[in-house]
Amino acid sequence: MTSPNPPKLLSGGNPQIPKGDGDGPVQAYIAAMPGWKRDLGRRLDDLVMRSVPTARKGVRWNSPFYGSQTGGWFVSFHVLTKYVKVTFFDGLSLTPIPPGGTAKSGQARWIDIYEGDELGEVQMSDWIRQAAALPGWTP
Repeated sequence: MTSPNPPKLLSGGNPQIPKGDGDGPVQAYIAAMPGWKRDLGRRLDDLVMRSVPTARKGVRWNSPFYGSQTGGWFVSFHVLTKYVKVTFFDGLSLTPIPPGGTAKSGQARWIDIYEGDELGEVQMSDWIRQAAALPGWTP
């Protein structure tokens, strides 16, 4: 069933979803992801929840966030024009360190996933479990 007022897509096709906690806002975001990115969003959500079944979910800044029950957020993803960026907020503490990052990134590191890329579920799941064991980011 489609919503009578589907979410607006922001720059790069990122769905505009109101801030909210729980699975509902995250699923609304994923459902609004354009094209091939929607399937990737479903796979990422499933992978996070299989890797950390107790993870809490929410939408912040028009992106799904995943956090521990007692700590901060450990991973998020965001739609951009040609890829989906998966950000680990304490990525410098992960082994191996995810490839994305700059001198201005602080502790955050990420991986960009383009159409046709392998998700690399074994490595991604390992990073997710490592990140969930850290204190996490609290805005």
